[in-house]
Amino acid sequence: MSIASVSATPPTPPTPSSRPARPTGRLFALTGAVVGVIYGYDTGSISGALVFLSKDFHLSEAEKGLVNSILVFGSIVGALLGGKLADALGRKAAMLIVAASYAVFVACSALAPNVLVLDIVRFLLGIAIGISIVAAPLYVAESTPARIRGASVAAYQVATVAGIVLTYFVNWGLSGGGHWRWMLGLSAIPAALVLIPLLRLPDTPRWYVLKGRTERAVEVMAMTDPDVDPRTEVAVVSAALAQESGGSVRSLLRRPYARAAFFVVGLGFFCQITGINAVTYYSPQIFEEMGFTGDGQSFLLPSFVQLASLAATVLAILVIDRLGRRVVLLCGIGTMVLMLAVLTAVFGTGTLQGATTWVGFAAILLFTAAFNFGFGSLIWVYASEAFPAQLRSTGASVMLTADLVANLLIAQFFPSLMAWAGAARTFAGLGVLALAALVFAAVTAPETKGRQLEEIQDYWRNGGRWPRTPVPEPVSPGALGSGSVPPSP
Repeated sequence: MSIASVSATPPTPPTPSSRPARPTGRLFALTGAVVGVIYGYDTGSISGALVFLSKDFHLSEAEKGLVNSILVFGSIVGALLGGKLADALGRKAAMLIVAASYAVFVACSALAPNVLVLDIVRFLLGIAIGISIVAAPLYVAESTPARIRGASVAAYQVATVAGIVLTYFVNWGLSGGGHWRWMLGLSAIPAALVLIPLLRLPDTPRWYVLKGRTERAVEVMAMTDPDVDPRTEVAVVSAALAQESGGSVRSLLRRPYARAAFFVVGLGFFCQITGINAVTYYSPQIFEEMGFTGDGQSFLLPSFVQLASLAATVLAILVIDRLGRRVVLLCGIGTMVLMLAVLTAVFGTGTLQGATTWVGFAAILLFTAAFNFGFGSLIWVYASEAFPAQLRSTGASVMLTADLVANLLIAQFFPSLMAWAGAARTFAGLGVLALAALVFAAVTAPETKGRQLEEIQDYWRNGGRWPRTPVPEPVSPGALGSGSVPPSP
């Protein structure tokens, strides 16, 4: 792939409409999406495999929960490492590590001789997943124009849901023979194939600036973003980086970004504690409790649930850069609250048959679709754009770690909670948490539609409000001026 030449004197930037789309930018988004498909497949594959491997390995309810939660625990470790890895080695290098690790550990999980080996391999796979959910959205967000960034990053969620849809149909097709090893192992193939385009792509312009490779940053910016003059934009990124004190977690706890850290940690935690992965991981068991037991219904119905979720995520992509982040997020969470109330009522009747059963199915379908329309699409967007460049990977790691801690709680304790408290009380509790999430998002979520990544920091510097003019921040001695670009080493 050729690299656009950059003249020493920057030309007058054409208007966005006059510049052609950059194929390299599309390839960034497509590659990130393939990683999302693999992540989605791995997330969903265990739901069907667990039914059969539980019998082969004679697992208790607690051991079933551990098979799920051990991967999430590994994901927490990976998310904590992901930001540092993406900064030190590069977004591209982190993605290469992820793809190779996926291929190896997925294949090993399919060959596991016992549950101990399976748990160890799933922990290692979880580390790769944790790195991927930090690195992949960063990789896409830092390589796409502001006007389509929301849709480009949300496309990662579309790919994730597509992977879950695929795995449910695969689970249904393989359920007749109980082929859980094939259910787990098939995603090793696309994981290996995604290495090919990754090897051809450059890293992101903002990472090159972070490492002082500004001439390379200008070249890649010219390849990926038709809406900006590459030298001017790299100068803006460089100046913003010069004003930041560092990328440590401690920096997130100090002004002006403590408010941003509170927002992203809360959003990440609410995203999972409201129960979406209870449906993803345990949907065959939930549908069996609803009374769907014949002709493989408990395996087939989750496929239609995820198809509706895929449609909802595509809809989110179409409207997220038009309606804005807040409208999409609040509509999604509000619908989740309503559907959890319906599920509480359905399971509270005590008689799951006839129309009541199908009302429960519709509520599960709409709950999952609403999650993917709101939380599912916006978590990646906010994770990748809430912080300035120097703190972006650290902030994404913190947000997604909070998300994964909540996921760990759901994965480990949902089966036991259903058995102890009953389905009605369990879904009622999730409904209360979803209502709290709605209030939290309404109060704290910023509207970042159409904003440049370097511009969003002004919102936090101004106390959680958009300023009419950019908020100035003192530049340390020796820092760059507003229009200068440091020389490439």
